[in-house]
Amino acid sequence: MDIDYSLLILKIQSTVHMLPWHWIIASMHITLATLAAGHAVLYKRDPRAALGWVSVCLFFPLVGSFLYYMFGINRIQTQAHKLTNRRPFRFKVGYERGLRGSVSSAAGINQDPQLKNFVHVSDRMNSRSLTVGNSVKMLQNGEQAYPAMLAAINRAVERVFLVTYLFESDSIGEAFVTALVAAHQRGVEVRVILDGIGELYSRPRMSRVLRQNGVSVACFLPPGLLPPSFSVNLRNHRKILVVDGKQGFTGGMNIGARHMVESTASAPTADLHFSLYGPVVTQLEEIFAEDWRFASGGDLEILKTRHVMQGSTYCRCISDGPNDDLDKISLIMLGAISAAQHEVTIITPYFLPSQEMIASLRSAALRGVDVAIILPQKSNLRFVDWATSNLLWELLQYDVKVYYQPPPFAHTKLFVVDGLYAQIGSANQDPRSLRLNFELNLEIFGAESITKLVSYAQEIRRNSIEITLQEVDGRSLIVRIRDAVCWLFMPYL
Repeated sequence: MDIDYSLLILKIQSTVHMLPWHWIIASMHITLATLAAGHAVLYKRDPRAALGWVSVCLFFPLVGSFLYYMFGINRIQTQAHKLTNRRPFRFKVGYERGLRGSVSSAAGINQDPQLKNFVHVSDRMNSRSLTVGNSVKMLQNGEQAYPAMLAAINRAVERVFLVTYLFESDSIGEAFVTALVAAHQRGVEVRVILDGIGELYSRPRMSRVLRQNGVSVACFLPPGLLPPSFSVNLRNHRKILVVDGKQGFTGGMNIGARHMVESTASAPTADLHFSLYGPVVTQLEEIFAEDWRFASGGDLEILKTRHVMQGSTYCRCISDGPNDDLDKISLIMLGAISAAQHEVTIITPYFLPSQEMIASLRSAALRGVDVAIILPQKSNLRFVDWATSNLLWELLQYDVKVYYQPPPFAHTKLFVVDGLYAQIGSANQDPRSLRLNFELNLEIFGAESITKLVSYAQEIRRNSIEITLQEVDGRSLIVRIRDAVCWLFMPYL
């Protein structure tokens, strides 16, 4: 066979000329992939997440390492430390873990045999002390919450601090803008924090409207082009309103007409909010100051407020987020479930529990505790509902009871144990909320203090539809495949 040596020589020369570029790209890939994959192995807590990022880094040359750099590294801890000056800034990304606090609560509540276990778990996880002398008033839907909040803003004489995830440009949003601007114009210090992604749901953006009227606004991790920054995670999902340091509001309700259940024409959203008086309001202000420092880079001095005893309720704020507060809410809930003797009720709009939570709920049910999970029959995120359907059998077969709440869509978050301990606030039971968002829950201790919450939970349960294991197992093959596929993306929903 004749060989065309000239053509062969040309091919060899062409290959030789290309080799340096190949080697450069290959070397860059090997170096970057080794660094990124090594970082994921060392610092990720979840082996599934670590393995996933290692695979992306290794099998997607250069692109995988870039994606890990952009989305896989938790920069929140580093930035938070830098802004709060808790330690000198260093180019270092820490482990994805929270810092455990420890406080001692008042002797009176610690000696209560019924509450002792709940208090002990929370004390070991918190850096904020349990406060006494508070009053907590439950407000149902926008019909009760918004008039109370607007009235408080209109009475303000010193300061108004507001944090919300959604601030919609509808009739309710306009009413809040009017009240906030009026407070600013009469000399009240008004500061507002809006989530950088949450505010994009409305046009015009309410941060722009407020700034145009002189109100101080900070956006929490807004998307940007220079430097490029965008994250659907790491959102500020907290809801806080504090007026003059004396009255506070928190819960699960955003600002928008959708929460006006009785008058909204379509897709109303039911929810609970709470009016607070007492020393716990100072904790709300402290959390606002931390968020303000993080979002704006500026310091905010919290004035000392002398609180008049408004009640006898023991309360404490739990802040949670992908910084030093990571996992506090979920760990305290797990501790409360392990201490339960009679009943556990969880009302949540989204339910994608961790394996630890599933195991804890099953263990409680096997001990004879009446465990009830109450979910909306149809939420505003159908793919989350479908993913939830794929895991319910893990609870139902161990006697955990599951209920679907009829419309309207219930956005309520409520956690009650033994009629003695409750958590209210912004945190949902899903990975995004408990691992990736900044959340705020309020603990309430004592049977007398949570009587209305217990009654509310019991009424919701009576009016809901219980789901059986047979119904879950009876889903068609197509539905089960759909649910399972959505469930695969559970860590990202």
